Amino acid sequence: MQKYKNYPLYILNILLILNKKYAIYKLSQNMTNSEQKQFLIETANMKMPFGKYKGTYLIDIPEYYIVWYKNKGFPNGKLGKMLELVYELKLNGLEHILRKIKD
Repeated sequence: MQKYKNYPLYILNILLILNKKYAIYKLSQNMTNSEQKQFLIETANMKMPFGKYKGTYLIDIPEYYIVWYKNKGFPNGKLGKMLELVYELKLNGLEHILRKIKD
């Protein structure tokens, strides 16, 4: 995790394009910038712990499966927040951001 200490914050604060307006997607109002950065790093390196795609990096799970989770309801807790972030990234074509952090 130490190698991400000086990772550019602009790549970690995810810029979403919604209705041709720019908005910063906040992971949580209660998170500091360093906590958001850590959460993104953890999300990039998190593997699905169960189910059809057990052992697959969250960002590498097919979009249809993430959409299915969105419709069904994301699990409670940290995994649910991570899946919700992955959903937003895939929806807006920004999954490359997590892939850069993972690689």
